[in-house]
Amino acid sequence: MTKDEKSQGHAIIHAASAAAAAIGGGLAQLPGSDTVPITAIQVGMVISLGAVFGQEITKTTATSIVGGLASSIGGRTLSQLLVGWIPGFGNAINATTAAGITETLGWMVAKQFANSGTEDEEGGSDR
Repeated sequence: MTKDEKSQGHAIIHAASAAAAAIGGGLAQLPGSDTVPITAIQVGMVISLGAVFGQEITKTTATSIVGGLASSIGGRTLSQLLVGWIPGFGNAINATTAAGITETLGWMVAKQFANSGTEDEEGGSDR
């Protein structure tokens, strides 16, 4: 990953994480209501990261990548059901969880895209 790719990826990932946190925190008292908008943010993030790394990612492909985190999303929904309804505390927990999942997804995808680019250019992986 070049310095430029890392810088651009950082901006994309942190913006998406902040947006996911805002939605997750704002909709904490309505379990499951934030799933669609947060997924849309994550799909947009994956598509944007693809562009940074010179890969054309379709909405379908990005949705597939995000869908791979279904167990994490399930865990987030469980935490939302357990504490999300508590004003203040639930909002903070849900916002933090949404941001953390989005941040982790973003860096995992960025690393994968960077490694894919290295394989294409050098004929092998740098792992």
